[in-house]
Amino acid sequence: MKIQVIFYSTYGHMYQMAKAAAEGAKEVAGAEVSLLRIPETLPNEVLEKMGALEAQKQFADVPVATVEQLEQADGFMFGVPTKYGNMAYQVKQFLDQTGALWARQALGGKPAGVMSSSATQHGGQEAAILATHVSLMHHGLILVGLPYSYQGQMGVDEVVGGSPYGASTITGGDGSRMPSKRELDAARFQGKRVAEIAKKLKA
Repeated sequence: MKIQVIFYSTYGHMYQMAKAAAEGAKEVAGAEVSLLRIPETLPNEVLEKMGALEAQKQFADVPVATVEQLEQADGFMFGVPTKYGNMAYQVKQFLDQTGALWARQALGGKPAGVMSSSATQHGGQEAAILATHVSLMHHGLILVGLPYSYQGQMGVDEVVGGSPYGASTITGGDGSRMPSKRELDAARFQGKRVAEIAKKLKA
């Protein structure tokens, strides 16, 4: 039972969330979990001006995701940063290459969860998750959210990401805030839930 945790990250926030989701998936007996990154499309000189070039070194050794290997998975977790209330362009470009899989409905019936990040509490992470859901539904994937049985998304005692649509983290305007324990726990919870559902469906 193979689970692919596929993420794009600029500064490392989604990398941390993806690692947590992979940890959660690995808790399910029989799960073989792969952590994969969507390739960067911005040139190095732009990334350097953004202050992202150094940050991306932390996950440079993570294998690059390919469209061809998607068919091998029994379930997915996608880490999708928010860009202006939508999925990051790099993720959109990756998904736009999956037309041959769509034509055969090769991914149909497999569970998939989506998590995101944004600079502010109301920066569009829910919109980005829902926009990604639309693409995944065209593939016939079964959407797996973050139910309220994960109590970490309840309460107002601290700034925290997460919604029924999926785990998320808030980075701060300068990107200095890394995912909190609650947010990482949400990613673990959702990753484990995807693996549990994939296991039942495969059986």
